[in-house]
Order: sequence, then structure tokens, then C-alpha cells
Amino acid sequence: MSIRRPVPVANVRARVLLGTLLLATLPIASVAAQELDPLSKLDAPSKFTVQLLVDSAQAAGLPSRALMSTALEGIAMKVDGKRIVAAVRREYSFLQTARASLGPVGDEELTAAASVLEAGAKPAALVAFRARQNGRSDLEAFTIWADLITRGVPKEDASTAITKLWQDGADDAIFHSLWNNVQTDILQGLNPGTALQNRIRETPGRAPPGPGKPPEGQQENQSSK
Repeated sequence: MSIRRPVPVANVRARVLLGTLLLATLPIASVAAQELDPLSKLDAPSKFTVQLLVDSAQAAGLPSRALMSTALEGIAMKVDGKRIVAAVRREYSFLQTARASLGPVGDEELTAAASVLEAGAKPAALVAFRARQNGRSDLEAFTIWADLITRGVPKEDASTAITKLWQDGADDAIFHSLWNNVQTDILQGLNPGTALQNRIRETPGRAPPGPGKPPEGQQENQSSK
């Protein structure tokens, strides 16, 4: 069971920093043990399991901060220890699956990919993002993808749209513009799936043609001559 509710895209993007922020806002009056051990408010069995998962993530090269932030969020929300453990274990599984689908990527990208899986996307949908082009980051694409699903866009529609834009060379600005437009339409009462379909048609996501290659329209005209 997840302890999270759908959150704005800005918060999804900042998720990897949540643990640090929560650590910084612990009550000043807390005892020294609490300041040194952010998990001290958990019951002993839950604390042991969470720490074990965090240590396992570190050993496996997974972003352990993502697991800690999940635990700290649960503690801040006064969630039962068993539910916190279940959420951390689930997060660990998503991170493992994301790593298997994407290969070696940065912690922020892997955490964002795990959020896509948590939102309900299929692991196979991440495979298209495994190949990298000139150090291109997929962080924005994953962030928007997860948020679209949490806003009610059908999972397959969101997966298809984001993957197609990525393969066509869309940059961060295009992904963010798509999200902003779809969000606006949803807030105005449009069905989330319809909002995405309408906006994706007008999104200029294709990569520019390579050297010596004419734009697609010209290429079609030349082939028809």
C-alpha cells in the first residue's frame, strides 16, 4: 500500500530531495537521538526493516535517499510503521525494476522512473528509454508521464504519447508545455484522456532533420515528383 497521494509535478520532480528537507525540519526540541537517527520514531521492527532496505539499496547502487524520503514522509504523516515498511519495500521493488529496464542511469532519473511504475505504467514501457542520445536526460519525460497518469490520463495513452515524443526528439520544454496544456484542460473540466489526445496532436515533438536531410513535408513532396 502506498502512503502517497497524487501530487503536483513540481513535487514529483523534487521527490529525491524530500528526505533532506524533512531531515532539516525535524523539531529543534527533539532529543539528540532523534536528530541523529531520523527513523527513531518508528517502532523497533519497522525501523530495522527500513534500515535494512536502505542499506540493501546502497549496496545495490540504487538511490537509497528515495527510500529514506518515503519513510520520512510516512513518519511526518504519522502513518503506521507497518504501512511505512510496505511503502518502502514497494519503492525498493520499483527502483529495482526501473534499473532492470533502463540500465545504468542517474539517481534522479531512476527515482522518476520508479514514480512512473508506481503510477501504474508497465515496466516494458521504460525499455524505449534505455538508449541515450548525446547524454540526453529523460527526467522531465518521466516526471510528466507519472503526473499525467495520476491526473487520470489512461496509462496506455500516457505511455504511448510520452514514448512517441521521446523517440521523436522532444526536449524538456516540449514535455513541460504538453503537461501545462493538458493540466489546464483537465482543470477546465475536459476528460483527461481527451485532453492529452487533443494536445498531443498540436505538440511539435519531432527532432530536427539531420544534415542534408530535408524536412518531412519536403521529403514527401520530392518523393512524389
